[in-house]
Amino acid sequence: MLGISACLGGVFCRYDGGTQPVEQLVTWVKEGKAVMICPEVLGGLPTPRPPAEIQGGDGFDVWAGRARVVNTEGVDVTKAYQKGAIKAFEALQEQGITQVILKERSPSCGSHLIYDGTFSGIKEAGVGVATAYFLKQGLKVYSEENWQEMEDL
Repeated sequence: MLGISACLGGVFCRYDGGTQPVEQLVTWVKEGKAVMICPEVLGGLPTPRPPAEIQGGDGFDVWAGRARVVNTEGVDVTKAYQKGAIKAFEALQEQGITQVILKERSPSCGSHLIYDGTFSGIKEAGVGVATAYFLKQGLKVYSEENWQEMEDL
């Protein structure tokens, strides 16, 4: 069993109300081999919602109090992102899940790239808030771009 970002499993939960399904991941959900999570929704954010980016660093910096998550309306949504990460981890832990496939470039789920916090479309190396939390808890994190590298498929 593994965890996946709900948007990759076909759920319309992205900030823009959309989804980004990956055929194999949708199949695994239907077969009961994957559990879907959306840290942003679990944190209480609506769908759709204003786009948000991490300002001042990445997800590790958010947890250290050096960065924050702000949306395009200037609202600090850091606490919702942190709450969602914790709730998502608890849901994964209840299922004994140790590997997750998360949405790259997301302020929650990015595992290699995130946007730079200026809302200019510029990407930079870094991880999202949920990814940082999951890594700190010992989960193995992959994205829709590298999930084929997973050890136990």
